[in-house]
Amino acid sequence: MIGPGADDCGEPAIEIWGGVECTVNRVGDAYHDQLDRNGHARRLDDLDRFAELGLRALRYPVLWERTAPDGLARFAWSDARLGRLRDLGVRPIVGLVHHGSGPPRTSLLDPSFVEGLARFARAVAERYPWVEDYTPVNEPLTTARFSGLYGHWYPHGQDGRAFIRALLTQCRAIAAAMRAVREVNPRARLVQTEDLGRTFSTPLLAYQAQHENHRRWLSLDLLMGRVGRDHPFYPQLLEWGVSEGELEALVASPCPPDILGVNYYITSERFIDERLERYPPWAHGGNGRHAYADVEAVRVLAGGMGGHLPRLLEVWERYRRPVAITEAHLGGSREEQLRWLVEAYSAAVAARAVGADVRAVTAWALLGSFDWDSLVVSARGRYEPGVFDVRGEAPRPTALAGLVRALARGEPFSHPVLSTPGWWRRPERLLYPAVSVEERGVAIEPSGGPTAQPEGPPIVIAGAAGMLGRAFARLCARRGLPHRMLSRAEMDIADPASVERALERHAPWAVVNTAGYARVDDAELEPHRCARENASGPAVLAAACRERGVRLVTFSSDQVFDGAGTTPYVETDPARPLSAYGRSKAAAERQVLSILPTALVVRTAAFIDPWDEAHFVAAALRAFRDGRPFSAAEDLIVTPTYTPDLVDATLDLLIDGEGGLWHLANRDAVTWAELAARSAALARLTAALLVRCPGSALGFVAPRPRYSALGSQRGLLLPALDDALERYLSTVAEAQLGRQAA
Repeated sequence: MIGPGADDCGEPAIEIWGGVECTVNRVGDAYHDQLDRNGHARRLDDLDRFAELGLRALRYPVLWERTAPDGLARFAWSDARLGRLRDLGVRPIVGLVHHGSGPPRTSLLDPSFVEGLARFARAVAERYPWVEDYTPVNEPLTTARFSGLYGHWYPHGQDGRAFIRALLTQCRAIAAAMRAVREVNPRARLVQTEDLGRTFSTPLLAYQAQHENHRRWLSLDLLMGRVGRDHPFYPQLLEWGVSEGELEALVASPCPPDILGVNYYITSERFIDERLERYPPWAHGGNGRHAYADVEAVRVLAGGMGGHLPRLLEVWERYRRPVAITEAHLGGSREEQLRWLVEAYSAAVAARAVGADVRAVTAWALLGSFDWDSLVVSARGRYEPGVFDVRGEAPRPTALAGLVRALARGEPFSHPVLSTPGWWRRPERLLYPAVSVEERGVAIEPSGGPTAQPEGPPIVIAGAAGMLGRAFARLCARRGLPHRMLSRAEMDIADPASVERALERHAPWAVVNTAGYARVDDAELEPHRCARENASGPAVLAAACRERGVRLVTFSSDQVFDGAGTTPYVETDPARPLSAYGRSKAAAERQVLSILPTALVVRTAAFIDPWDEAHFVAAALRAFRDGRPFSAAEDLIVTPTYTPDLVDATLDLLIDGEGGLWHLANRDAVTWAELAARSAALARLTAALLVRCPGSALGFVAPRPRYSALGSQRGLLLPALDDALERYLSTVAEAQLGRQAA
């Protein structure tokens, strides 16, 4: 449990801020706009959702590229939104450029960027004279690296001169923008954000680590007027073409931030190592003097990553100015997102306890983010949810919303998944041979938590013998979720006494029912047995879970539909099953939700499993590899489901407290024949022996719906089918290589 944030000395509680991922970055001539992709550009009522969380402040975009792309500022969009924030009592921290390079007419290498941003900042201040907090440029050092050193973003520089010119341009623009704003509103405050990590190394590469650790402070040092002749980076700046006069001007006219915003990510701490053979080729690089691998420190350091606390204290001790965590976000599964935010908040409390002036923690990416796993260099559609998930008809609050609300209100918060530390604190974090590192007599900070998985309330998984049950057990273990996998002998779901004994023994916080009768054709011959396992069993579980206050997940099927439709079925479409199997699943849905309306009932279909070969795709690929004919229906349309995606999405929904009917399947409706052909193509196999035939030719006993594709009104949570098939093939290939190596 995490408790209220007011300290024992009576100081104000650490504020909870929020932020909308609003990057507008340019790659070539294309702009990638997160506000368009997350839908916030079209939804004013998002602000009411944010205010309901109890946020004191909101990092909010009035972006130069969006507001004045052709030089003429159009404020209608921001008028409505800043006005609404004012009505709601949420203080905006206005951002003007967020990983951007300005409108098309300028760039980070263009001297006119400075005056252009200053003019825009003045226009914003004149329009909203009541706004007091500004971030004219988000993370200038990070943006300069990505735009001037690594070449990812426009103007795609790849050398030190382009890097430092992009950084100086942004720092000058920040200072000029704040001068312009303060001419309108002298009370305006600069909330300056930066990604602040640390680089560790082997002894051979200590010089490179030192270079990067000096560089990480450069944007803040420039704004503070600290880059004089005694600054460790001064000679390097001159070598990169910066004149002494430019640096003297910055020293003479500093623009110190009023609040230093620390953005810290799981990737912010790095380790560099010349022993290339220890690391995959994609990690290899160098500096012209030595070749080395550059990897996340958490994946290799024996002592673990430092975390938020040492970074907060470093910033405080260096500058002695108020500090805030201005981005706390982790891409990944829901429990890990909860653990990360709890750790960030706890670090802020701990830093304040030892004297640091920590003002706030920011729940970043309230609406999630797109394609940051590839640094937003292309629109791949990879989405990471945040406090809200935007993949449905309206943003849906996740478990993070409950945590943020509790922190903002100073209320305690608990969740069973918090009994386990985050993956970055567990032994499985290590991907490479562990290295112990100490630099300048300061050892890598210990993990701050146990490394062994603690025993907390478990998830009970019914159906130990089945494909789906085994997938749940595997992924619960990977996600650090204590669980118990029960066979029918350990818990017969249709026997109330057996269920009661199992729940009494294991005391779970949730039950995931993957047990049941799965033989669709045999169900026509033994409908009573099918009904016992598929309908009576889930109803018994629902009653037992209701009595104990335990969450329940159970699974249904696309076979509850009659196939008369021509567009994907959604959750509100009526069930009209054709077969005994389908009738048993439809009965289970009705009974479970009648007994326990909070139960999560997931309809899904056509499993593709990387750890089991008893499924359609594996059978098709075996036949093609062996040169055997393979028959598949060309008139039955389904939405296949990759079991790791299904399990992860289901666990996220369970942790979020979701209930009712949900459809979960990988996007794309295909015939079985098309699925076989598409799988073969991705596996680079010939499908010449694929026999396309009507379903009636395959000897089915049970009637199948002609069309049973699943869509959703609640959220399309699973990736596209081809994406799933590619990951399936990759996982199977890796497993085969592992078996060969063994």
